[in-house]
Amino acid sequence: METSARQRRGVFAVDENAALAELELAWTDGGYHGFSVDDETWSAISSAGEVLIGDTPDALTRKIRAHWQAMQ
Repeated sequence: METSARQRRGVFAVDENAALAELELAWTDGGYHGFSVDDETWSAISSAGEVLIGDTPDALTRKIRAHWQAMQ
């Protein structure tokens, strides 16, 4: 069996490209952009230029949601 064809991600590994695409889809209309991940730090920029960060996509989503609700 060829190992390169059968590589598996760890249980907690995140497909970064898919997660970034979902974050953009969910939050761009809310005024957030510049989504990125670097060394397990996920970030987004608000329309006011504030940088929001989290250590997972879910943590970033919680930060964005709290920020968005505070701005309402």
